[in-house]
Amino acid sequence: MTKWNKRDGMLVHEEEPFNAEPPTCALAEQMLTPLDAFYSRNHGQIPQIDAATWRLVVDGLVERPLRLSLQELRSRFPEREVIATLQCAGNRRAELIQVRDIPGEDPWGSGAISTASWIGASLADVLAEAGPRAEVAHVCFAAPDVAQETDPPQPFGGSIPMAKATAGEVLLAWAMNGRPLPAAHGGPLRVIVPGWIGARSVKWLERITARAEPSDNYFQAVAYRMLPPGADPSRCGPGSGISLGPLALTCDILRPEHGSRVPPGPVEITGYALAGDGRSVARVDVSLDAGRTWTQARLDTPVGPWAWQYWRTTVVLSEGEADIVARAWDSAGTTQPESPATLWNPKGYANTTWGRLHLTCRLGGSGEKRQ
Repeated sequence: MTKWNKRDGMLVHEEEPFNAEPPTCALAEQMLTPLDAFYSRNHGQIPQIDAATWRLVVDGLVERPLRLSLQELRSRFPEREVIATLQCAGNRRAELIQVRDIPGEDPWGSGAISTASWIGASLADVLAEAGPRAEVAHVCFAAPDVAQETDPPQPFGGSIPMAKATAGEVLLAWAMNGRPLPAAHGGPLRVIVPGWIGARSVKWLERITARAEPSDNYFQAVAYRMLPPGADPSRCGPGSGISLGPLALTCDILRPEHGSRVPPGPVEITGYALAGDGRSVARVDVSLDAGRTWTQARLDTPVGPWAWQYWRTTVVLSEGEADIVARAWDSAGTTQPESPATLWNPKGYANTTWGRLHLTCRLGGSGEKRQ
C-alpha cells in the first residue's frame, strides 16, 4: 500500500496535496471502485478530523439554523444510498496537453474517475429541516482544507443551484462502499452531487449556507470554469468563462491498457460510458479504422441513473499496430466530439472526446504495457 492506503501502481501526480489516479485496468475490476483504487483529487492538505467533536453548521437564508453532530445527522434523517460515479473536471487532461501545453496543471490520464456506493442523509431533507427562505437560489459548501494555490490561501468551497440541492439524489455521505468514509475521501462527512463534476462534491464538509447568489469561493468563482482558448487564466477574475457543473457525455476504454502488447486474434475490449445529468447511455460504438466503420458494443445492465455503465466487445486484430476508438450516445441522441483539439482550453477541463486505445499485436504478446 502507498500513501493514504492506496494500492501500489497508483500514478501519483503530487504527494502534497495528494493527487493520484489508478491505472485504467484497476477501474475495470468491478462496478464499484475499490477504496484503494479510487482516485484522489485535493487542493490542500488532507485534514484529520475527530468525528466525535465535528459539527455541521447549516445557516444563511434559513428559518431554523442547525448545528448537528454526526450522530444527530444519522439519527434525525432517513438513511439513503446512491451509487454514483465521481469524475474530476481534469480527467484526461493529458490528451489536451498533447495538443498544446497547459502550464501549472497536473497531467491527469484516464483514471480521475471512480464509482462508489454512498450512504448518508439527503441534502434535501436537511435543508427542509432548516427551512430555506423563498429567495434561496444556491446552496454553498465550506470545508477546512486550505489551498495554497489561491492568493491569499483559502479553504476549498463551492455551491450548487437550489434546484439540484433539493432534487433528492444529493447526499451528505458518511459511508463509502459500506465502510465509514475514509479521511482521504472526505471523512467524516462529504457532499455527493451525482451527475456533476467532482469539485462540487465538497469533502470534509463543515458548513452549508443557503444564499441568493452562488458561492464566492475561489473554486466556484474563479477555478473550474471553462475559459475560451485564447484566454490567459492569470488575468481572468471571478465570473470569467462558463462555470462547470453538470457532466457531459463521455466514454473511455479501460482494458487492455493503452500501449499494451497482445497476441493477434480475438481481444476483448472493456470500457465505461457515463451520461450527463438527467440522461442515460443509449449505446456505445467501437471502430478499428479511425471512425470510418463502427460496430456496436454490449452494454452491461445499469446499476442506477448516476453511475457509469460498463461496455464490452470482442475485436479480431491482425499482427501489427492497432488503434481502437470508442464513442457513446446518450438518450438525447448526443454523441462525443472526435478530437481533443476541438476541446482544448487553457485549464484543461472536460475532455470528453472519443476514447482511444493503441495496442501492439505480436505473437507471444503477454498483455504487458510497453515502456
